[in-house]
Amino acid sequence: MAALRGFRLPAAVWALIALMIAVELVLTGADLRFWGQPWWRPLAYQYAGFWPGLLESWQPNYAVQPAAMFASYGFLHAGLWHLGVNVLTLALLAPPLIAQIGRRPFYLLYALSLLGGAIGYAMLTASPQPMVGCSGALFGLAGAYLALDFLRRYDLHLSLLPVLAAIAALALGNVLTLWLEDGQLAWQAHLGGFVTGWIFGVLPLGRRAPA
Repeated sequence: MAALRGFRLPAAVWALIALMIAVELVLTGADLRFWGQPWWRPLAYQYAGFWPGLLESWQPNYAVQPAAMFASYGFLHAGLWHLGVNVLTLALLAPPLIAQIGRRPFYLLYALSLLGGAIGYAMLTASPQPMVGCSGALFGLAGAYLALDFLRRYDLHLSLLPVLAAIAALALGNVLTLWLEDGQLAWQAHLGGFVTGWIFGVLPLGRRAPA
């Protein structure tokens, strides 16, 4: 029972998870021809994925797509495995962060990290391929959590090595995944999200006591 306590999430987080699961189940079912058509996934990516070219000379499918994609990409995933890893990570990171900063700052952190992930991808990628998934936001949560721990340890004159080791592990994990996936990893979004979360964590808003 103690292991389940970490999954006591606010309704808004459960709603976010449910929405991401519903979208992926619809697309996976279409991929497997249980319903719909196999072109549903590429169509979803076309309309809601993050396309760097739309920030340059590409023509959008609808007027607000270049702005909407900064948020919509985070509700799409590249399959059930991608979704499962992200949902589990969100469920594990949300409770300790909410306990430290409160619910509303957590929601703001998630939104800003999702935006920061998209900005990081737009600035650093050379690929014309779309980017999907909420991992940029998740790295933002990790960045804020580590920033808070860094500040706590600094104030208490404790060793900073655990925080630095965690950052190194995240970086190494990205390098290994990038190699294993033959370059198919949006590390730029991870970096953008992490930096956004770290900045949020060191600001007064991120460090205030939860309401």
